[in-house]
Order: sequence, then structure tokens, then C-alpha cells
Amino acid sequence: MINSLIKRKKVKNKLKGTSVPFFKLNLCMKKLFILLSFFLLSSAAIAQNVGSTKTEQYKASFETAIDISRFMDYEGKQIPIQILKAGISDEMYEMYPELKEKRVGLGVANISMEYLENLNRFKFTEDKTEIKNRMVKQFQASQAGISENKLDGRGKINLAEYFVTIECYDYSVSEDETINLKDGVKNMMVTRIGLQVRFTNAETGVVFAASGLGEATTTRELTFLSDATVDEMKFNQSTISIATKKALDIACARILDRMVKKGIFPN
Repeated sequence: MINSLIKRKKVKNKLKGTSVPFFKLNLCMKKLFILLSFFLLSSAAIAQNVGSTKTEQYKASFETAIDISRFMDYEGKQIPIQILKAGISDEMYEMYPELKEKRVGLGVANISMEYLENLNRFKFTEDKTEIKNRMVKQFQASQAGISENKLDGRGKINLAEYFVTIECYDYSVSEDETINLKDGVKNMMVTRIGLQVRFTNAETGVVFAASGLGEATTTRELTFLSDATVDEMKFNQSTISIATKKALDIACARILDRMVKKGIFPN
């Protein structure tokens, strides 16, 4: 009886021209379905992250941030300083021509002076010879009696107690990319600027020096439907200003911390 039922339910295998029992074919189809389902699920899990490109990041201990907020809102004696140099050296321009193209040096110089002034701990003396000569000529004209208003510069000229230099020692722009089937494409462009700040005592030549590495990140997220996925990520000029301020935060906080410990500032 059983054999007759099996014979009646034989299915012809067209590929080989032989007959296969129905229950065996059904079992094979189930196994194939399970294997195919497992393969699809595994592929979907793996394909969530199609690919990524990342760059290693590292900061030395002397470049890491310390709290600058405790040195803000200062009310007390101000020290006269003279900024001799602030910006990018010619050697750095040769190493990174894009610095000159993006006018990074001008931004660093302007931001540095405004930053130091905002600390309210320093007053600036003129370093340009041309302006100093004009001041002398005005004093001479006043003493000669040929000017309407009188200027007496005797005992009033502030000489710098510290000479300040701020130099960029590191600059880089790195881009990381992650491609995800669920979320699309994510790009991160990180601008890094490393600054060294030096305060040299005008009487003793003793130097207070510190470095800081500032970072600013631009993030772009796109779906695969966006045409911009094939375009390169554009550089954001504002990241230079942000990275510069962060670098100055670190370097100046370290210098002020030492100056307070040496009794140059009360707090």
C-alpha cells in the first residue's frame, strides 16, 4: 500500500530524466530555502557597513586642553607686551602651499592679537619702526612749538616686558568617510592647526612657551539618492578660525598657569 502511494507521487526530474520521490524533493526544497534565507540575512547584516576610511588621530600631552575659563574675567595689573610675530612662517608656506591660498596666516595673526587682548592681562606696545619714528617727530614738533596741541612723551612710553611670538608648527586637513546602506554616506573633514606661543622676558631672556593643537570638524551626511555623493566635500574656511582659537586656548592657558605660579599674575 505504501509503495503504491510513493509510486503514484513520483515527480519527474527533467534535468536528468529520472524520477525522484516527492517527500525527498520537498525536503531538499526546504533545505535550500533555509540556506538561502540564512545567506540573505547574513549578507544584509554584513552590508550595513559597506566600507569606511579613517585616519588615526593623536595628540601629545603638551597639546591637550586645560581649562582656560579660570583665567578669564581678570581684573588687575596689565603687563605691556610686544608681538614680534604671529602667523605662518615661510618654511610652513613651502611645506603647505594651501596655507597661503587659504590666507591662513592673516587669520592666525588677527585672531591671536584679539585673543590676547580679550584676556585683559596685557597691553600692547607698537613694534613697527615707522610708527615709532612718527611718534618721535610729533614729540619734536611739539617741543619746537610749531604744533597747536602739545605732546610730551617723556616718561610715558611703555616698553614691553615680554616679546611674544606665535607660530604655526602644524597644519592638516583629513577626511574620513563611512558608507552605510541604511544611513547613506557620512563624510567628516577635520582641520587641525598647531600653534606654539612664546613669551620672552625683555630683561632676563627667560621664555614661557607652550603649544596647543586645535581641531574643527565639518560633517556631511547624504543618502544614496543625492547627486552630491559623487562630489568632493568642500573645505569650510571657518574651521581655520575655530581651530586657531582652540589652539590658543590650550597654549595660553598653559602659559598663564605658569605665570600665576611664578607670581607674575595674582590669579
